[in-house]
Amino acid sequence: MRGGRGGTFAKVTTFSALLARELSRRPGVPFVTFYDHASGERVELSVTTYANWVAKAASLLSEEHDLERGQVLRIDLPTHWLGCVFLGAAWACGLQVDLSGEHDSPDAVVCGPESLGLWAERADSIPVLACALRPLGVRFAEPLPDGVHDVGVEVWGQPDAFTAWDPPQPDDVALLLPGSTPTQGEVWEAAAVGALLDGGGRLISVTNPASPPGIVTFTEPLARGGSLVMVAHPDPDRLDRTAQEEQVTARAPGAEG
Repeated sequence: MRGGRGGTFAKVTTFSALLARELSRRPGVPFVTFYDHASGERVELSVTTYANWVAKAASLLSEEHDLERGQVLRIDLPTHWLGCVFLGAAWACGLQVDLSGEHDSPDAVVCGPESLGLWAERADSIPVLACALRPLGVRFAEPLPDGVHDVGVEVWGQPDAFTAWDPPQPDDVALLLPGSTPTQGEVWEAAAVGALLDGGGRLISVTNPASPPGIVTFTEPLARGGSLVMVAHPDPDRLDRTAQEEQVTARAPGAEG
């Protein structure tokens, strides 16, 4: 498989193997850069920092909340860097990620403040993990409803490395999308030949990566040795400046400026 400007890569068909490859190739290179034009927040995760967050979140899902390979995690987050973290954490555990909203009975949910009220009603039957989406991933300022777990409290005590006791395989279902259920192997094979950016490129996007239309904005940069600049609440007057400052080489649909 050719990696464009990123070089030639061996075929990789699970998230964990792919992340390990990138850690060996470019541990200190920025991988996810997050902007919120409304608040002024900017967060940058190198490949190593991203991997540490994934490990902590994966341990939270599997060790603290007993989620097992093949179970379903609903990610109900807006455009945010934690969406990328929980996508990776779920796949590191071998979970199926429901982005369709059509699965009536997920085994756990990760949500943000806007949908907290909806999911809090189910906290007595499934783990509901809530993200405050405040800078640096810190806890909610106010007490949460009974039974809801604050990611900003629980994640920090988790280890910086994670190895699944039942490792995910290429034929494990990775995503529940409207009308399709691609496996990990299918997700990464498609991402490796995606058309959004050249190998090693830097992609800017205003689309939520934890959504059916936005998932490729996360998978393609990882598979092709590139990086993602995601912008929440984009200001059209600032988008070009952000792209220039971050030296992006490609723009996802909607981020043309």
